[in-house]
Parts: sequence; C-alpha cells; structure tokens
Amino acid sequence: MSHANAALTPKARLRLARLIVEDGWKPSVAAKMFMVSTVTARKWAARLRTEGPAGMLDRSSRPRHCPHLTPAPVRRQILELRWRQRLGPVQIGGRLGVPASTVHAVLVRAGVNRLSRIDRVTGEPIRRYEHPHPGAMIHVDVTKFGNIPDGGGHRFLSRQQSKLNATAMAQRTGQRGKQSRPLIGTAYLHTVIDDHSRVAYVEICGDEKAETAVGVLQRAVAWFADRGVVVERVLSDNGSCYRSFAWRDACAVLGITHKRTRPYRPQTNGKSERFHRTLADGWAYARFYGSDGERRAALPEWIHFYNHHRIHSAIGGTPISRLTNLPGHHR
Repeated sequence: MSHANAALTPKARLRLARLIVEDGWKPSVAAKMFMVSTVTARKWAARLRTEGPAGMLDRSSRPRHCPHLTPAPVRRQILELRWRQRLGPVQIGGRLGVPASTVHAVLVRAGVNRLSRIDRVTGEPIRRYEHPHPGAMIHVDVTKFGNIPDGGGHRFLSRQQSKLNATAMAQRTGQRGKQSRPLIGTAYLHTVIDDHSRVAYVEICGDEKAETAVGVLQRAVAWFADRGVVVERVLSDNGSCYRSFAWRDACAVLGITHKRTRPYRPQTNGKSERFHRTLADGWAYARFYGSDGERRAALPEWIHFYNHHRIHSAIGGTPISRLTNLPGHHR
C-alpha cells in the first residue's frame, strides 16, 4: 500500500510507464501530465521494461544490511532473561549493558513484550488455540461462590453487619455448622463454554458430584443442539466428577470425546478460568444483592447479556455472532 504522501499509486505508475514505453511519450511530457519529476517518470518506465506490471508495486524500504543490528547472542540472552526471570526492559538492559529501548524492540519482534503472553510455569510464550467451528470443543468446569445472607454480605457491607445478617438467617433457618457457626452454604456454578464462539451455558447447583456434572452436560448438549451446534469433544480438569465412570459413560452415550487437562495446568482450560473471572466481576460481585435468591435470579439475564450483547475482546464481537441461524439472535 502506498504511503500517505505518495504522488502515484501502482495503477497510476502503470499508466505513466505505458505512455512512455508503449505510446512513445517523452518522459518530460508524461511527467508533467502526472505532476511528478522527469527522473520519477524514467524510473517507472525502466521498471516496466525490466519487470513488467509487477514492478509497479511498492517495495520494502528495509535495508539489505544493518551493521547496527543487535547480535543474535545478545538477542538470545534478552529472551532468556525475559522468559525465565520475567524481567522488564530496564532490568534486562542493566544486566546486559544494552539500552532499554533496544531490549524493548527485541521483545516486540519476538512477541513477548507483554508478560501476559508468557506462561508463568514454563516461561515459554503462550500458545493460544481456537477450534475451527462451534461444537468442536467445549470446556466444562465448576466455580464456587459463597451464598449471600439475607440483608447482604461483606462485599458491600461491613464484616460486622455481614456476620449479624448471617447469624439472624441461621437462627431463622436453623442452619448452623461447627461450634454453632452460621452455615450459609456455597453455590456451585457448573459452566460450559464453547471454544470457538465463547458462548456460555451456566447452571447453579448444590454440589459438584458426578451425577450433577453429568446432568449439566446432558442439558448443555441439548441446549447447544437447539442452536444447531453438535458437540464433538469436551475438555475438563481432573476433578473427581470428571474422572468418574458416570461421566465416562455419559460421554460415550452422547458420542463425545472426553479430554482432560494436564495435572496442575489450569492454563490448558484457560477459557473457563477467564470466564469465571468475568462471571465474578459482571454478575456475582457486580452490585449489592439483598439475598442469595436475588443474585441467583439475576444470573439468566446476565448470561443472555454475555452471549448476545457483550463484545468479547478475543473474537471482536458477541459470542452468539459466531453461531449461525440462531433463534433470537438479534433480540
């Protein structure tokens, strides 16, 4: 693409060169017509004679030789310090005696100028992946949120007031744990994320047992099927519910291939982990809830907003926009 101040585009260059080469115009006359110098007109005419129309395209201005290029051994040392010790350009430059600007340029060319692109465990650049179509892979996981006592919890009230609300609720319901402490309970959110579209299916359950996880999977597969998506694979962590015979048998009946992440490597299931953070920020702790029932009632509306209206930064649009022929797509 021509730069902003270019007098000629590739098409105009070809017209200019053809007037000189094919029609026999003098370079000075053709140059005057296109408002460029005679030297420029002769240059494009010579390009047309030697290279044909392909010679009218822009060429890279990068020099063939750069004597001041950072030596390869120094570049390797910079990347080694970045990957293994997660140091910044100033620290790396101080150790190697290289300007911080040079270090930053090397990191940008290698694609590791942001620490978020480097795996914390291995120190290697993160290899991101995305399956080619909806249903090729779904991610399943469970996240937990403490229930909210009637009157509100500590996220928006003081600790003292939150404990008073929990105590009053426990006295009313009779739910107490060890040493007569108020027992509010935990909400287990079973989440299902489509790898390609990031469309989410979420259920709030009372536990994370195998039977519960299997039920969520069956309903999620049916939910995706109603939207024209056939689930082929499912990726989970190594939780007990996903290692059970019930889960194995359910996947076999549904015709789904089950894959598990490597132990102690939650990054493999990173789409679920990131969705859980979005779920916490956008729904669980987004505003004051006077009770746990109020928060649970707000979940379907938020999931609809996430799927249909929230722009996902990784895909540049809404998750539902990656599914075709979806009823209610434009609601």
